[in-house]
Amino acid sequence: MTQIILASSSPSRLRLLESAGIRPIVKVSEVDEESEEFASLSPKELVSRLAILKAHAVKNDASGPSLIIGCDSTFEFNGKSLGKPITREFAILRSRELSGKIGYLHTGHCLIDTKSGKEEHRVSTAQVEFALISEQEILDYVDSGEPLNVAGGFTLDGLSAPFIKRIEGDPSGIIGLSLPLLREMVISLGYSWLDIKNT
Repeated sequence: MTQIILASSSPSRLRLLESAGIRPIVKVSEVDEESEEFASLSPKELVSRLAILKAHAVKNDASGPSLIIGCDSTFEFNGKSLGKPITREFAILRSRELSGKIGYLHTGHCLIDTKSGKEEHRVSTAQVEFALISEQEILDYVDSGEPLNVAGGFTLDGLSAPFIKRIEGDPSGIIGLSLPLLREMVISLGYSWLDIKNT
């Protein structure tokens, strides 16, 4: 039986897979997402590269036939990649900057079939429009701690959901793993979606 491995520590990605009937083994890749070697990449190139690196980083830890899922997300705003704010100060500035504006959430995906050695790489992109957010709302949100370690400093499935006015694209891709895209990749590798459910 082929096991599913998620090369990510993201609770949101794990919840997405579980909501679709997939129970993966979680193996954290330990890839340094903030390395200077990625600074020159475009947002789409960045998430694609990191997703591939994450999946390959755990490949040797797989015991038996496995499908390994690597993902990475970033938020593109004014042509620049906005990663995780990390600090309260940056999170506040980021929220002020995004208030009432539009950007693009890119999520890179890599799926490796250890049995055949084949792999698929894809990127999902969705447009995100923010409502005008008051200073009090920004401070309350940032003080929750939620935005510090998520791409762009917001989540569609969390406390910032009321501030997201409109999206165009796949909601699960914004959360961190596009389920429709993953299904296409699974099929491209010669499996069916039902092959990976409840494994």
